[in-house]
Amino acid sequence: MNLEQARSNMVEQQIRPWDVLDQGVLDLLPKVKREEFAPIEHQPLAFADVCLPLGDKPAQIMLEPKMEARILQALSLSPTDKALEIGTGSGYMAALLAAKTEHVVSVEIDAPLAEQARKNLQRAGVNNVTLEIADGSQGFAARAPYDVIVISGGAAVIPDSILQQLRPGGRLVAIVGAAPVMRAELVTRTGEHAYSTETLFETMTPYLENFAAASAFRF
Repeated sequence: MNLEQARSNMVEQQIRPWDVLDQGVLDLLPKVKREEFAPIEHQPLAFADVCLPLGDKPAQIMLEPKMEARILQALSLSPTDKALEIGTGSGYMAALLAAKTEHVVSVEIDAPLAEQARKNLQRAGVNNVTLEIADGSQGFAARAPYDVIVISGGAAVIPDSILQQLRPGGRLVAIVGAAPVMRAELVTRTGEHAYSTETLFETMTPYLENFAAASAFRF
């Protein structure tokens, strides 16, 4: 496989047509090598328009490349931002966030998956990610507040405890709702107890562990 041609095809045939026009995001994709974060058995599909399995659980996936790019674009990242990612997975989204922000805290509930992500990040030379093995369903308050939060998987709704960990002006992206259609939403904290929400696109993705039950969540 010609990796650079496959990467270029991914950008031109999947990502640009999905309204990802931010040049900073497009320039980042050749720098953070997606194939280096994909499991060896799935590396030939690293640039395909599919989610890639990372483990035995439905939520253990790499999101489709176009979704990752849309999320990055929506967040309008700054070099001074402090970011939280919930659901480290392979470490790829953490690496993308790390390239555009000052520091990333990434939380993964599955210890073996977290260890593989740690190895992937080290191999890629990413040194501004702190990887925590923990249940991120209530965020990670110990290092809050954050300028940016990404929930890298599905959630029934966004927990209020996670929203409260945003700084004023902070942005969060999560994929919320239930079958047959979920929504990727950009939430901006506009005040002490005020948030605005914009729907980015419709999709479907598995719930992250402990994100399926809506009863304890904020509507």
